Amino acid sequence: MPFNIPNSLTWARIALIPIFVGVYYLPGTWLSDHERNLIAAGIFIVAAVTDWFDGYLARTLHQTSAFGAFLDPVADKLMVAAALIMLVQLSRVDAILAVIIIGREITISALREWMAKLGEASSVAVAFVGKLKTAAQMTAIPLLLYNARLFGFEVRPLGTFLIWVAAALTLWSMGYYLRKAAPRFREE
Repeated sequence: MPFNIPNSLTWARIALIPIFVGVYYLPGTWLSDHERNLIAAGIFIVAAVTDWFDGYLARTLHQTSAFGAFLDPVADKLMVAAALIMLVQLSRVDAILAVIIIGREITISALREWMAKLGEASSVAVAFVGKLKTAAQMTAIPLLLYNARLFGFEVRPLGTFLIWVAAALTLWSMGYYLRKAAPRFREE
């Protein structure tokens, strides 16, 4: 495993997950609900920014690696899954949305691994619809975590709308990737 700045940022994202979840399990006398939500949203935003930043640094500093390419999406999926599970527990996201989003991530990860073994990883490379899904998801989650007024604006309805958009784009992108791999399904 190469030790470099991008991989260190990815490991830091993974290390933030138990802290992120733990915020909601601290005694009520330590933090108010608003403080919990603010800290959790902040941690999630830091994780999202480091996700972009580690990829940028890997390319800029020429520190890309096979391990980094493997670990980065794992860290993303772990953070998103942890956030969605917490949001379901907090009754801010319907469980079906979490199942759709997490289930798609597992399915597409397995599909990409299988296609890579067949030497056809490029046929299921990240598509624009996947990037739209990620943008909607990474905007919705911190809004739903924060769950309060921001600059006089109630953010939860926007977060709820965007998580539904993310779920719809999740299904659309999953269909897109499965169609791209369909010829291989028929061969196997």
